[in-house]
Amino acid sequence: MFYNPAMAADRDLAVAFAHALVPASGGQRTGWEMTAATGVRGLRLFHETTAFGSFTFSETNPDALAVLRENVARYPGTLVLSGDARELPPGAPFDYVDLDPYGSPTPFVPTAMTAVRAAGVVAVTATDMMVLAGAQPAVCLRRYGARPVRGRLGPEGGLRVLLAYLARQARQVDRSIRPLLAYARDHYVRAYVEVRDGRDDLVPVDIIDPERWTGPSVGDRGPYGPLWLGPLHDAGLVARMIVPDHAARVSDAERFLVRLREEATVDRPFYFEANVLAHRLHLSAPPALSAVEDGLRRLGFRVARTPARPEAFRTDAPRVEVEELFRRLARAA
Repeated sequence: MFYNPAMAADRDLAVAFAHALVPASGGQRTGWEMTAATGVRGLRLFHETTAFGSFTFSETNPDALAVLRENVARYPGTLVLSGDARELPPGAPFDYVDLDPYGSPTPFVPTAMTAVRAAGVVAVTATDMMVLAGAQPAVCLRRYGARPVRGRLGPEGGLRVLLAYLARQARQVDRSIRPLLAYARDHYVRAYVEVRDGRDDLVPVDIIDPERWTGPSVGDRGPYGPLWLGPLHDAGLVARMIVPDHAARVSDAERFLVRLREEATVDRPFYFEANVLAHRLHLSAPPALSAVEDGLRRLGFRVARTPARPEAFRTDAPRVEVEELFRRLARAA
């Protein structure tokens, strides 16, 4: 009831992330799992990495709490609290705060932003994808203060809505965020952000006006946002991430990491899909992705695959350049 096997691969990535954090902490980091349930995510971080010297787990459901206490009893350095995660627990501030609730994380984000130490990490999961990905725009506006992107780019739009929300919440307590790793996957979005003291007046949060937007088409139902339009990843950290020894789904984690490492080299908002773009341009068939990549590089642009979709790619080329290349390749076919 309180253990979700579908998130095993995501917990593998959490362990890979903790291993990749630098500088090395010598096992002195403190962690807090705000909505712990049975504690599997936090226990894997505590047990499978050398990053943490202590870890605190909070839970309010009595059935889950009983299992949680039993699970952590064998691990010295862990502490279980029965309490509301919207209140600061003993031991705050922490070096790492993990928020993985059922549904929206918004009720707990203000506490997370004050519970983390300066230059620490807040990791947030949101599973209310119907809201974030545009199917319930009124709820998204009410819950996250943003107008969502709809359609195939909706999940990434939802991720950028969440990051913009985190940035605004951090600003309310005179702090700022920097994404270290953020992605949309399956039924959820997940973001690891470094939280710094002091406001950032140049935070890359903005509204997208479809008529002025030069990146991949996000539709014509805008304006959209506010959205985080800056990088999703710290490229150096992503490059250091490796599949953990005790990964639940080794091949799944490796495939995803390969695409993440590539995506981090061209970390631009939203992506193109060859078949979708060919359809929009009324081409009989999309050009080969390898030809598109070669053509963009010859034009001086960067291009990289993304884990978002199998045939998707990111590039720093404006949409007009990408579309003209597609037409040219179609004529040459």
